[in-house]
Formats: sequence, C-alpha cells, structure tokens
Amino acid sequence: MKIGTDAVLLGAWTSIKNNPFSILDIGAGTGILSLMLAQRSSAETIDAIEIDADAYEQCVNNFEESPWGDRLFCYHASLEEFIEEMEEQYDLIICNPPFYSEDYKTEKSSRDLARFQDAMPFEHLIESVSKLLSEEGVFSVIIPFKEEGTFIALASKYNLFPNRILHVKGNPSSEIKRSLMEFSFLESDTEISELIIETERHQYTEDYINLTKDFYLKM
Repeated sequence: MKIGTDAVLLGAWTSIKNNPFSILDIGAGTGILSLMLAQRSSAETIDAIEIDADAYEQCVNNFEESPWGDRLFCYHASLEEFIEEMEEQYDLIICNPPFYSEDYKTEKSSRDLARFQDAMPFEHLIESVSKLLSEEGVFSVIIPFKEEGTFIALASKYNLFPNRILHVKGNPSSEIKRSLMEFSFLESDTEISELIIETERHQYTEDYINLTKDFYLKM
C-alpha cells in the first residue's frame, strides 16, 4: 500500500507536547503513523492495530526493520477485539480512518477494507477512543472536511471536544479537502488554522515543507 499525503500530514501535525508515554495507532496499515511518532517522540509504548492480514504483515516487518522496533508492536485484531482484551489506556491515539463512500467500491476487497468507512464507522471509532484514551490524553484524526461537523457532534456525545483543527487545501484556489483534528476530554476554545500544500503542481508551500521535511528523503 502506498503512503498517502493524509498520513504524512497527520503524523507530522499531531501534537506530542504532552510527552505521551503510550501511543495507539488505530488501523495502522503499513505502520507509517506509528513510525513517524516513534521518530518524533520518546513514548515507551507504541501499539498499532491492523485487521487486514497483508497490511498487518507489512506493518510488523516495517516495525522490525526500523530503529525503534523495541517500542513498536502491532496487533492483528479488530478494534472490538482489542478493546475486549486491553485494560490499559493511551496518552495519544491517532487514526487515519477509511472514509470513502459506498459508491466507490472496487472489486478488490482488501483495498476496499482499507478505504471504506463501513469498515470503521465514525461513531464506533469515537466510542472506542473514549474508552481507550487516558483522562488527559489526546485523540488525533484526519477526515474529509465535509464530515467535520458530523464528527464533532458525534465526539461530543462521548465528551470528546476539538482543541485544534487544521484545514488542508491542495492549492490556493481549491476548496478545503481535509480536516485534521485533535480531541480531548477538556473543553476549550478551538485553535483553527489552514495549510495549503502546493502553489502549483509539485511546487510545495513553505508551510507544507516545514511541516513534513523530516519525513521525506527529498524535500
């Protein structure tokens, strides 16, 4: 599976200012978010969950090949199974959830599983996070901008409130495409900012370069 811009943005933007001791990556895929947070933080425990067998194997291999293998562990499980078995809570939970509509299903089920929201409905994700997040923990997620209001409303049902939001546009004239959001159990004024990725094709903005340059070999 290719690494998308969404994952790189989320892994780079997510705050680690509360110095998380434990991190959970829900729906890890190749493990990119866990690896980025291992590079950025001193967290002792970085757990990942991945339900797809091929992605799980790739994730485990990537963890083992990385310099941070002793801090990284991937569980081959569904979110429901994980919640049933785990009693500990996490200081930071991060997720790049599947969010493509039913209309776009392909013939390849493993790709669909990675891409479609019916594999992980938002409310199931939020309810699970509310159980796994520590009292002062942070939940970081990226979703389509058009889903932002719905997601915030669902989160409020579980006493999770947006503290930071980043709106992402592909270029200066395009519409807002993505919302990166950080939630916690602490209700506060929401800090909202905007990021433009390119001024023109492959001409990246200074803001995007500064945010992501630590994770690209050529940037």
